Amino acid sequence: KPNPKALPGIVVDDVDAKLVGQWKHSVHTPPFVGASYLHDMKEAKGEKSASFTPDIPKAGRYEVRMSHNSNVRRANGVPVTIRHAKGATMVKVNEGEHAPIEKHFRSLGVYRFEKGTAGSVTIGTAGTNGKYVIVDAVQFLPVGKKQ
Repeated sequence: KPNPKALPGIVVDDVDAKLVGQWKHSVHTPPFVGASYLHDMKEAKGEKSASFTPDIPKAGRYEVRMSHNSNVRRANGVPVTIRHAKGATMVKVNEGEHAPIEKHFRSLGVYRFEKGTAGSVTIGTAGTNGKYVIVDAVQFLPVGKKQ
């Protein structure tokens, strides 16, 4: 169970996410970052979201990764919106598949972020009927030498 502060880059854990709607803390299915993770209880689909806002120390390119545990009850088209220096990009994540990086993290791509708190990652629940959406942590890893 990694400590968010011990991971490289900037890590925003679920306890620091801005939540819309009712989410449930859980420790049922490891692995997860920090003390617990959240799930949407399979309810009020499309009305819930969790936004992760990093404080970026230096403008530049960052690989964005999200952590989630997985099993057959996890949603397979979770809408994740990355707000970055050039706009917003939506990625669909299959949380039913094991996260490939240390069975924990999944890359959402590399994006440019300005210094400060203008960027964010928002995990939504629209279109995930009948399955759980898991929210755990989002990691921002500096890429390249211009950091």
